[in-house]
Amino acid sequence: MSTSLPIHPSDVSQTREKDEKITPRPSFEDDTISGNDEPMPMDEPQAISEKPRIPPTDPQDSPNNTDVTECSPTDDREPPADAVAELEAARRTSTGRPVHSVFTKRQKQYIVFMASWAGFFSPLSANIYFPALNTLASELRVSSELINLTLTSYMIFQGLAPTVFGDLADMTGRRPTYLLCFVIYIAANIGLALQNNYAALLVLRCLQSTGSSGTVALANGVVADVASSSERGIYMGYAMAGPMVGPAIGPVLGGILSQFLGWKAIFWFLTIMAAVFLVPFLLSFPETGRNVVGNGSVPPPLWDTSLLSYLKTRHHPRNDPLTRTRTREDELAAQAALAATRKLRLPNPLKTIHIILEKDVGLILLYNAIVYTAFYDVMSTLPSLFAEIYGFNDLQIGLSFIPFGVGCSLASILCGQLIDRNYRRVAAAAGIAIDRRRGEDMRGFPIERARLQVAWPLLAVGTACIAAYGWVLQRNAPLAAPLVLHFLMGLSLTGAFNIMSILLVDLYPRSPATATAANNLCRCLMGAAGTAVIIQMVDAMGRGWCFTFVAAVVLGASPLLWVVQTRGPRWREERRVRVERREAAKATRRAAKGAG
Repeated sequence: MSTSLPIHPSDVSQTREKDEKITPRPSFEDDTISGNDEPMPMDEPQAISEKPRIPPTDPQDSPNNTDVTECSPTDDREPPADAVAELEAARRTSTGRPVHSVFTKRQKQYIVFMASWAGFFSPLSANIYFPALNTLASELRVSSELINLTLTSYMIFQGLAPTVFGDLADMTGRRPTYLLCFVIYIAANIGLALQNNYAALLVLRCLQSTGSSGTVALANGVVADVASSSERGIYMGYAMAGPMVGPAIGPVLGGILSQFLGWKAIFWFLTIMAAVFLVPFLLSFPETGRNVVGNGSVPPPLWDTSLLSYLKTRHHPRNDPLTRTRTREDELAAQAALAATRKLRLPNPLKTIHIILEKDVGLILLYNAIVYTAFYDVMSTLPSLFAEIYGFNDLQIGLSFIPFGVGCSLASILCGQLIDRNYRRVAAAAGIAIDRRRGEDMRGFPIERARLQVAWPLLAVGTACIAAYGWVLQRNAPLAAPLVLHFLMGLSLTGAFNIMSILLVDLYPRSPATATAANNLCRCLMGAAGTAVIIQMVDAMGRGWCFTFVAAVVLGASPLLWVVQTRGPRWREERRVRVERREAAKATRRAAKGAG
């Protein structure tokens, strides 16, 4: 296995054999590749729709299992040309099928680590701000309700921005979208550090949210690019580890900076952190978008290539001039074929509406938004309630978020392992063999049950903790009691978020960033509404009854997941048939156009 930084897929060079068969360079030997060759079922299609040229030798490789259909009702791309399939076919499994991803296990880990680091900025920016709320209200001479509007506006744009960036990433690739996000984010942080009035704070927080919030959706898209459903739980757990660390250390850092350096230091710190991230990103992060590089075999355009990948490609020795010419021609043909399937246009945020209107997806999004709102209601009221009950300053309030963040961080890793283990258990019970290199045919797989079975106990614990939390605060209990409940809520509710997010990617693997954007849109808009009224609810109902009501809403909506678990497979099959018919109609029109 290679121990160097990620090698760009363009390093997969080819040599000319006597029989003109193209084989990969030795650095990508079979025993170093941990990528998985996904089969091409309705609900787990590949970005490359050509069938391999080598006849299948395994019964599972029959034509019935290699038909290409779309999962997303909003994806209207045409199949790539033969040139793409030829490059991807250079890496085959023992059954003659191209691997799902040419990236090695170490390369995948690095890619997911960078995506996780990028996703860290969105929750960090939201949570590092909490300890300074009381100070900002005092210095800007506004009420707590108005300061809470900066949280509400942040969450609104946290939901809206990914609908644009998700579509843009699925259309143009991951790297350029990441760069655009961070340019906006850094500019907003500089403005926040220089402003001195409430109106500027409100507007620039919206811009800050716009830049940072797209990174979480992009992280899910990156995982879908390089990992198949059988290993998606653990890789999604790694990708979500960064966003979950934000709630753990964000308030602590915010409390320290606000207490000793002033609240403006928070935004200078975020500016420096983002600039530090961009250095290794620009140097080494490869493009992974499957509509740009396929399974990684097709090199991206020069402007979308990392510096390290460019240098490796430029200086790699090629001894056979004929091989060099043929390989370069193949790469250019494959690039042109994939480029022909991408229509560059303005991002369409309405694509997320199509996803939301699907029955199974709509129910998942609704319930996930309800749970997220309950979670954020607890976090957004912590500064004011702890200052009122325990007399905490900014630093002490920041430290109070640590149990929350620790629980969130553990959830991202532990739940990923539980999800993959339950996936294997359900597959064994259904008599389906797990193939990490090729993936499984999701048409007959109960993916809804495999995912949601893990969520039920977590939701039960989280709902009980929300109700208990209100009465602990009502009785002014010792500090240890709410902190323990914070840890349990962070562990259980965050675990439930991650499970439902993974299920959404399973249902829409071809447009994972857009599916995640739909998730962010629903939960952030509902969360924004919740944070806008939660302080008034606490004042009117009291702490105990307010959070009991919140827990009751979560419990009352839980049958939505039962409906998804029982009826979701049928709805998924109906969507598969509908999209298959649409693709057949497109093929007929293309054939008629070609004949004319």
